[in-house]
Amino acid sequence: MDWKIDRRSLLKAGAALAATQAVPAWAQDKSAMRLNLVINDKDIRAEAFRRLAKDVAADVRIEPYYSSTLFKQGTELVALQRNNLEMANISPSDVAKQVPAWSILTAAYGFRDAHHVLAFFKSEVGAQMVKQAEDQLKVKLLGPVYYGTRQVGLKPKKKITTPADMAGIKLRMPPGDSWQLLGRSLGANPTPLAYAEVYLALQTGAIDGQDNPLVNVYNQKFYEVMSQIVLTSHWVAFDVFAMNLKAWDGLGADKQKRFQAALDKALVWCADEHLKHEAELLDKIKQAGLDAYKPDLAAFRAHAHKVYLESDEAKSWPKGMMEKIAAVK
Repeated sequence: MDWKIDRRSLLKAGAALAATQAVPAWAQDKSAMRLNLVINDKDIRAEAFRRLAKDVAADVRIEPYYSSTLFKQGTELVALQRNNLEMANISPSDVAKQVPAWSILTAAYGFRDAHHVLAFFKSEVGAQMVKQAEDQLKVKLLGPVYYGTRQVGLKPKKKITTPADMAGIKLRMPPGDSWQLLGRSLGANPTPLAYAEVYLALQTGAIDGQDNPLVNVYNQKFYEVMSQIVLTSHWVAFDVFAMNLKAWDGLGADKQKRFQAALDKALVWCADEHLKHEAELLDKIKQAGLDAYKPDLAAFRAHAHKVYLESDEAKSWPKGMMEKIAAVK
């Protein structure tokens, strides 16, 4: 048979081929599940997720996208809900925007430490909170990802013992009402500011301090423009590993069980690794010349609880939930 290919047919064929090559790898590979992450690939959490990916490789191929290259921070939850994304590490404050009762999990001094957070999510009361959110969000919430305990870092050398000593302190907090409330609960004057602007703002005196886990303080070199770390330990910081419900249901019961077990293992490793790293970093920060000490934690805790209980956010909290969280061992 004599085939004739004219110029128009050739152009169409070329365009079709180009279009195929332009489709991202994840769109061509339907078996891959994309994981959107704010962190970079050097983060401890990134290693935890690599361990997870290795353990579940027989069932699921996890494809990570670091530094919010797929979806911007704060948009991941909606992407999951719209079936535009399979997996993400989302902030509990993002959950609280749609499920107000979850704002209790963002309150100061709600959790004692990383293992308290892990235990809560495995407890009966934790399961109730998770189910409430899942029913409303239509997204699967699989576990907490600990990334450090937030401490107050200040440029002024003023000694901080109680929340009263924080009066007038311009404390940088991330933008958002829940973050500003957290700053007020410490007795400070919270100042919303983008994370990338913190170093210069400390250097110039535009702010007096910031609150972050020690790993952030060290990695971003905030210690170069501060004089002290006040070990308030006011929020045990965690995100929630979430999965698109369609993707989760598609795994089936056996794969779901294996995935959850592998994730639980990775999350415990992540928490332990962060705790070990935090202890090492505190020594390094002290060696850099900063003063580091614990204030009157009972006074900070009492003040924070009072501020939260008088806030509008507390109106949505389940009755007695703070006590139930505290009772989890």
